[in-house]
Amino acid sequence: MRTPLILVADDNVHNLYLARFLLEKKGYRVCEAHNGEEAVALCQAEAPALILMDIQMPGMDGLEATHCIKSNTSTPPLIVALTARAMSGDREIILAAGCDGYIEKPIDPGNFIARVENYLPEPLV
Repeated sequence: MRTPLILVADDNVHNLYLARFLLEKKGYRVCEAHNGEEAVALCQAEAPALILMDIQMPGMDGLEATHCIKSNTSTPPLIVALTARAMSGDREIILAAGCDGYIEKPIDPGNFIARVENYLPEPLV
């Protein structure tokens, strides 16, 4: 079985570094996008199993990128929002935009992998 590819889309280099470090430490393959446009292009080129999508990015934000990926991909990947927007009503907006779930930021290294693996069909053991 091939290790799942996870695309992390975030404009914050510290969040990208932390997510990549934690995921690769667990054995996942990771690619990065620094904005929504890159996320859409990488999704088409790499076919990730899961996208961790920051919602607030300059240019094309995560909600717009999610909509674009979901509507232009025959078998779209799971998309999980990475967001600091965890206020009442934000969950509904995120899910209505097409995200399959969300993980709150800042990233908590203690439970990040467990949260990510909840969305993967076959987590690594």
